[in-house]
Amino acid sequence: MIMDSRFRGNDILELLGTREKYICVYTHIVNTMKKPKILFLCVHNSGRSQIAAALLNRMCGDKFKAESAGTEPSVINPLAIEVMKEMGIDISGNKTRQVFDVYKSGTLFAYAISVCSEAEEKCPVFPRAQMLHWNFSDPSQFQGTWEEKVEQTRKVRDAIAKRIEEWCIVECAVKA
Repeated sequence: MIMDSRFRGNDILELLGTREKYICVYTHIVNTMKKPKILFLCVHNSGRSQIAAALLNRMCGDKFKAESAGTEPSVINPLAIEVMKEMGIDISGNKTRQVFDVYKSGTLFAYAISVCSEAEEKCPVFPRAQMLHWNFSDPSQFQGTWEEKVEQTRKVRDAIAKRIEEWCIVECAVKA
């Protein structure tokens, strides 16, 4: 941990008031620094992977940091924006990212999780990342009225949320 050289341990204790507060702040900082990164992958990085990253950050954000990328990034799917807005999560300002740009950045991920079969086949192997494959229907392929497509996308969102919840329960129990 890098600390401002103007402060020594006792100075920090005086600023915080008690040793217990110091230990809590120090523990929080250390734990935050060690938060494992999770990368969700799909073809366009426009729907499923965006939904998954947003849900993981909402559901288990104290334990993990989720990001997303795609093999052929496009723009965020309005259906994904709509169903996430229903949950109070705004992904409308998110940018899509190319998986190979993420790969070249050298960022280390604990897990790389593909949320479609196409990404499973086309994605690079991320060093040190455990690869998982969760296949969900593609909202960009849904047919019907806007309301029917929103309903189908809601089902995908809910399926992703259920899978993330199950995964978090197992992962958090293992880490404890």
